Amino acid sequence: MKSISRRDFLSKSSLLAGSAYPAIMALGLIKPAPAYAFDLEGNANGKKVIILGAGLAGMTAAYELNKLGYQCTVLEARERAGGRCWSIRNGSTHTEADKPLVTAKFDDGQYFNAGPSRIPHNHELTLHYCKELGVPIQVYNNVNESAYYFAEGNGPLSNKKVRNREVHNDVRGYMAELLAKSMDHASLDSPLTKEDGQKIIEYLMAEGGLDADKLYKASARRGYIESPGAGNKPGRIADPHKLADILHSGLMDPDFYNVAEYTYELQMTMFQAVGGMDRIAKALEKKISPMLKMGAEVTAINNVTDGVKIVYKDHLGNHEISADLCICTLPLPVLSNVSTNFSSDVNRAIDYIGYNQTGKIGLQFKRRFWEEDEHIYGGITHTNNQLTQIFYPSYDYLDKKGILIGYYNFNEKAQQVGELSYADREKLALQKGRLIHPQYDHEFESSFSVSWHKTKYNMGGWAVYNADTRKNAYPVLLKPDGNVYFAGEHLTYLNAWMAGAFESARSVVASVHSRVTEARVAYPAKSTQG
Repeated sequence: MKSISRRDFLSKSSLLAGSAYPAIMALGLIKPAPAYAFDLEGNANGKKVIILGAGLAGMTAAYELNKLGYQCTVLEARERAGGRCWSIRNGSTHTEADKPLVTAKFDDGQYFNAGPSRIPHNHELTLHYCKELGVPIQVYNNVNESAYYFAEGNGPLSNKKVRNREVHNDVRGYMAELLAKSMDHASLDSPLTKEDGQKIIEYLMAEGGLDADKLYKASARRGYIESPGAGNKPGRIADPHKLADILHSGLMDPDFYNVAEYTYELQMTMFQAVGGMDRIAKALEKKISPMLKMGAEVTAINNVTDGVKIVYKDHLGNHEISADLCICTLPLPVLSNVSTNFSSDVNRAIDYIGYNQTGKIGLQFKRRFWEEDEHIYGGITHTNNQLTQIFYPSYDYLDKKGILIGYYNFNEKAQQVGELSYADREKLALQKGRLIHPQYDHEFESSFSVSWHKTKYNMGGWAVYNADTRKNAYPVLLKPDGNVYFAGEHLTYLNAWMAGAFESARSVVASVHSRVTEARVAYPAKSTQG
């Protein structure tokens, strides 16, 4: 039989199929283009990598390295994977510092997300992994003008629940009136005090995103032309369009009378994993389960001449394992308590980068009164008390029962609430919540709370940088310390988002593979959004 070259075959296939590309894929000569390309070339040559932490960053690194032929071992201190990507269901257990073990008592099928609950539409990599891992998603209603503002205080509208839309539209109306009148000083028949004027100026600066000179120079509210990400990628913002251009283009006509959420990541459309965000973590866990050791608390990390040595303890005692390389994804407050032989610069960076305090409580109710009585489907009520925010579920609409996130608080308020017992947290959530929803008294069934800064293997919600730590500490951890690499949301400009974990994992995989194969591998290969 006469042989045929690949070139000849593809040439003939193109005549039959109209294109050579399907034939190339059918022969397995090239890989189909993925939704979010990450095709690294080269062989791992059996290199061993120990990954510390089975959160999203650690599991993603293991998942991608395994594709490249690395032998990975993932050590996770808990008896569950996912880290902060955790959905609370009936039977979920939790332990915090100075508190006993607590078990969730929700109805089967009910849940709330104790960690991340939202996926921005501009976080392409998170959406990519949902698609690649087969995790279905649904729309998350982050913006709901039917939710409430509730302010405790002494003013005429204090201690009353006021619909978001009333506040938004009234304030904008009064500000527009004030600005219009200010163009004709003669019509200002009610002069403002100096203090009132300063408050209005401060409000206008916040509302308009003005700089210290009260000038608009554009901000992240309008998006990026180069997105923030891992490494030296703070993001780049374009100059604003000229007002005349916007006006003359019809973009200020009635068709466009709407104000989007100011925060870039919170602008609709947003998504969530169907059935709980932990579906993403569970899908990754399934991919790497042969490599995963649960209940393995790392106690020492040491660089050695030809690799790394890791000491961990489990219910059987202490163990030591070795590998060529290590990827450490432990939260920095946890890592600071692990014995290491890192350089002084690395240890200083680990100690200096701060994490915030944050907590949530899930409250199960007999019926979804917020929908039935108040027509609130998803969205957030904002308060000035310890609750800070109440989240309404964006799933199972019109179902019989449901779980509200009764508070989602931060910093000082989260620290105060975190010091309370589980029972007192519930009491507080009900006491403050019934001021907005008196139905709490008759409909409440059970609760479950998590304070992340009180949780042993987290000790904080997410990394919070200031100008100094971003400039001096952050770059130190972007580089390996000997044979140890660092990864996690804390090593990106996407702090607090799952996208940060995914981006950091890919970045460190690219760095490791570049080192092993002695090839120049850069990540990302193109400008992307996380």
